[in-house]
Amino acid sequence: MMRGVSGAATTGRVSAAQRATIAACGIGTAAGWNLSNITAIATTIAHDYGIALATVGFFTTALFAAHAGVQVPGGALIDRLGAKRMGLLGLSIIAATNGIALIAPHTWLALLMRALMGLGTGISFVGGSDYIRKSGAGGIAQGVYGGIGLAGGGIAVKVVAATDDWLHWRAPFITSVIVAGAAVVLLALGPKEGVRKLPTRIATAVGDRAPVRLYRLMILHIATFGLSVLISNWLVELLRHHGYSKSTAAWVGLLVLAVGVISRPLGGWTATQPWTRRALGGSLLTGALGSLCLCLAGPLWLAIVGALLVGLAAGVPFATVFMSAARARPHAPARAVGLVNGSASIVILAGAPLVGLSISLPGAGRIGFAVIGVLWAAAVLVLPTRRELGLE
Repeated sequence: MMRGVSGAATTGRVSAAQRATIAACGIGTAAGWNLSNITAIATTIAHDYGIALATVGFFTTALFAAHAGVQVPGGALIDRLGAKRMGLLGLSIIAATNGIALIAPHTWLALLMRALMGLGTGISFVGGSDYIRKSGAGGIAQGVYGGIGLAGGGIAVKVVAATDDWLHWRAPFITSVIVAGAAVVLLALGPKEGVRKLPTRIATAVGDRAPVRLYRLMILHIATFGLSVLISNWLVELLRHHGYSKSTAAWVGLLVLAVGVISRPLGGWTATQPWTRRALGGSLLTGALGSLCLCLAGPLWLAIVGALLVGLAAGVPFATVFMSAARARPHAPARAVGLVNGSASIVILAGAPLVGLSISLPGAGRIGFAVIGVLWAAAVLVLPTRRELGLE
């Protein structure tokens, strides 16, 4: 039986929570896949599209621009229409846009489809979290969901890199269509949910004093999720520019996101402990240390240690951030989660092309990764209080 299921007095209800978590994990995998599938073969994309390497970063920027913009209005629709229904819509958008992007390697087409794809990832990811919450599952289930989402991005790095020689520029899009299609089936077979109609005014999520309680949560999520996505997107290129083979660099890149399978559920457990806030602060400093280890682009063992530290640090705060956001806005939980989750996309929007640009500067990416480490450490200065975390 799954721990973290609140109020599950009957076996049937526990089973529904487990089924909802499994279905939601399909959503997380499909959404996470698109976070890093393009930059897993950034050099190939640049060559086949006839563009500069830094321009490839805008493929990620295009996705996250829409991903960020749809979070709050998408959360409003989820609160009103239901997480399962909107999750199916989001997954369908992901599959369709990846399919259309396969038509030809035109930069304008890829940018347009990646932007529309962001609508799907944004809606579906928030929907998956809310689907779990409505099933009665608790922090550990939220952590499992987040962990699988990160692992999806990590697996994408390895799978897309492995199919590069065979599929070339098509690899990110073909694999994403397959994963999204499988997620649609899982969610369609998932349990039903009750639809609780709520006001759809975005102001209920962002127009009163409640966001004051959310700002520090937003910064925490930006530091952990946002910066870890930048690392996972460009780590393979950093290591390849410093002498690592494509296969070795892909395995190290996989570690950053795959470790989230462990660290995010672990974070779901720490969310209920009296020392939660200390664990969050420790995760930020751990992420800073891991980023600086990767920045050195030294021996393989150091790169592995750095990847493990970043993966561990990025995962621990996830469940706490999402649960605290939902508690802060009990009448609009999906919108609050959307607001916090969307905030991380702002850093990714600006950071993806900038870190890509740093690959072409002296140090071949070391400057970009050093800045990431400093930003991660600086976030400790605005760590959420116990009250803002809902612990008092």
